[in-house]
Amino acid sequence: MTLISKKKITYPVGERLQQYLAEYDRATRLPVTYADLARFTGAYPLLDRQGNDTLWETVYYEPNALRELSQGLTEVYALLKTAGDLSFTRHLLADRIDYCRFGNSQPFRVRIVNQLNDNHDYFYVKKADASRVYGLELEHILSPNSITYLLNGNTLIEEHIAGIPGDDFIRHHLARPHLNKVRMAKEFVKFNERCFARLLGDMRAYNYIVDVTLDFEDEQYRVRAIDFDQQCYEGKKNMYLPQFFKDNRAIVQLCSRLLKPENIRQYQAEERTLMARRARSERHRLKDLIDCLRHDTVSTPEKVSQLKQELNRHHSTEQFSRCRSMGDVVRLNLKLMLIPPKKS
Repeated sequence: MTLISKKKITYPVGERLQQYLAEYDRATRLPVTYADLARFTGAYPLLDRQGNDTLWETVYYEPNALRELSQGLTEVYALLKTAGDLSFTRHLLADRIDYCRFGNSQPFRVRIVNQLNDNHDYFYVKKADASRVYGLELEHILSPNSITYLLNGNTLIEEHIAGIPGDDFIRHHLARPHLNKVRMAKEFVKFNERCFARLLGDMRAYNYIVDVTLDFEDEQYRVRAIDFDQQCYEGKKNMYLPQFFKDNRAIVQLCSRLLKPENIRQYQAEERTLMARRARSERHRLKDLIDCLRHDTVSTPEKVSQLKQELNRHHSTEQFSRCRSMGDVVRLNLKLMLIPPKKS
């Protein structure tokens, strides 16, 4: 069983990473910042449809402040979705703002409603953290999922990633008679491989979602990370392998029951091949990002040292001993996992 020992340290977004974000259109000026949303006057618990506490609170503001915030938040939504085209915002309304005190980034979740058809969407306003930004970028570059986010100073804006939260999926969907359990097991193996290759940690069940797509004969599944705070931060190797978290035991048992070892090796190889192809197609962007990470501080020296030792043992090598930063560790781990050894 894998445990998080202490709350993660927050690292500022440095000048080098800021320049990278500006170059790749992630940095922009925002009409509303995290500090603006933090000036709420009160809050009450947000319950789900069954009346259970969601651990989110709906916050409220003074009437004048709310009007200004609503206008600014619809503009933020336009920046996120339509590259700042404000012609669509006249029909939009920020009708609810929720706050979570327990996350590392202490996020606000904004619900945007289209008043013409009552359709709604969400986005998140969070405290900026370098680890999280690196996690978002690596997800965008190396995973099958594109990610949209914006940064302005200490404020990070993230799109909502739709899907069934992993803990809800395990509780309510894993035992469904029509669930294609083999496909679900396959996708978890691939998700596990993606997390370990790029060293994304803390994939407990509530930190990922399951995206279910109806196919012409059956259902397809994709497991997607939704929390990136623990990107290359922890020192324990198992922190980067979702299979070792207690929350995921039911899916891990499903994989063990339905997949033979050769199946697992095949799916791991498939995912590594896909990641390698994405890395090659985005090699200049990936190099720029890793160069930033190699010169940045996103973990403690003790954790870096521990991870180097554990990855040396895992890969049967001593190459990690030469790494000087967590960025060096990520770079080498990607190289060892995505670039096949040359045949003699």
